[in-house]
Order: sequence, then C-alpha cells, then structure tokens
Amino acid sequence: MNNLKRLTKSIFSCLVLSSLLFLGACQILPPTDDLQPISVIDARQAKAWELQGKLAIKTPDDKLSANIYWRHSEESDALTLTTMLGTTVLTLNSTPNSAHLHIDGKDFSDDNAQRLLKRVSGWSIPLADLPLWITGQVGPNDQVIESDNQGKPKLLTNTQTPPPWLVTFLSWQSQSGANVPYQLKLDRGDLQLKLQLNQWQALGKPEIIAGEQP
Repeated sequence: MNNLKRLTKSIFSCLVLSSLLFLGACQILPPTDDLQPISVIDARQAKAWELQGKLAIKTPDDKLSANIYWRHSEESDALTLTTMLGTTVLTLNSTPNSAHLHIDGKDFSDDNAQRLLKRVSGWSIPLADLPLWITGQVGPNDQVIESDNQGKPKLLTNTQTPPPWLVTFLSWQSQSGANVPYQLKLDRGDLQLKLQLNQWQALGKPEIIAGEQP
C-alpha cells in the first residue's frame, strides 16, 4: 500500500469510527503564543495568520478530501487535517529547524517539514512556498504567466524543484481587511491539490495601551 492509500485509509477509518461513536467536531487546542486577530490593508503586512478551509489531493490512483487548519508565523507552523466530523488524522508542527508529524497513530520527526511530509506521505507539497501563495504573493522562484486587471496573479509556475508547480488562483475574497485567494489549484505532474480558504485571519501582537505595563 502506497503512502497516499495509507493516509486515505486512515482518514476513512477515522470517519467510520467517528460515526460509530457519535463523535462531535474536534476542538483545536488554543495556541500558546500571544498573537491576536488584527486587520490589515495588505496581506503582506500579516507576519502571522491562521486559516480554516478544505484540502483535496488527487493522483491517478487515489483522491482524498479533508478539512485543514493552519496557523503560520515566522517562527513556527501548525497544520492539522481532520475528517468532516472533526476527527484529527494528521498534525504537522514545525520550526525552521525541526518538524514533527503525527499520522495514523505514529510519530515522525525530521529537521525539514517538506522533506518529512514527502518521506511519510509521498506528497511533495511545497510547504515553504504555500504561505506566499495563500496570501496572494509571488516568491523569488515563481514566474507569473498571467495576471488579472488589478495586477493580482492568476497563473504562475514555480521551478525550484522540477517538475515545476503550476499554481492557478481560481478566485479571491476579502478577509481581515485584505484581498486573499479563496480557491487555489496546484498541479505538478500527476499530483493535483485544491485548497479552499473558508476563513483567513491575520494575527499580530496586541498593542500596549499607554500607561499599561507590558
């Protein structure tokens, strides 16, 4: 059984178990940092954010869909995939120098999140570039093929690791005061990812009111 099939089976097993046990939605533990929701004019102003949405992965042999929660900052990332009933089936926590993956009841570690996810799941997902694309930005390894009439990217390629990723910005939305993508499609060879951002929230440090002690 290949890695994608194993993960698909894991998600299906969790879904069946949840139905049998009448489990409700899984509550994500509150973060331990002091970042709070903020409003921004441009998504580039958000050094940290969190999103909730849906992720679909498709290959010639398999396909799966899951809910996704992702909390991103310059210091760390916390990504969780759940079934539609809220049962957690995958968590990935990482810093620039370490990564920890919990999947199918097992734990795996590496010093690189992208390499770890590929080794365990078989997915060569561009975790280092996704935060830019999620906020509608273009990275140094990206080449914009097409833009809309407002200058936002519609289609780009990323050639950092061949074969290149083809990224399509299907639609946009206003969240936290900024324009960010609503739906993204990523294609690379026979692997396709679709990401839908149902909620994107910019995060920042709370402002200290004059006279208060920090």
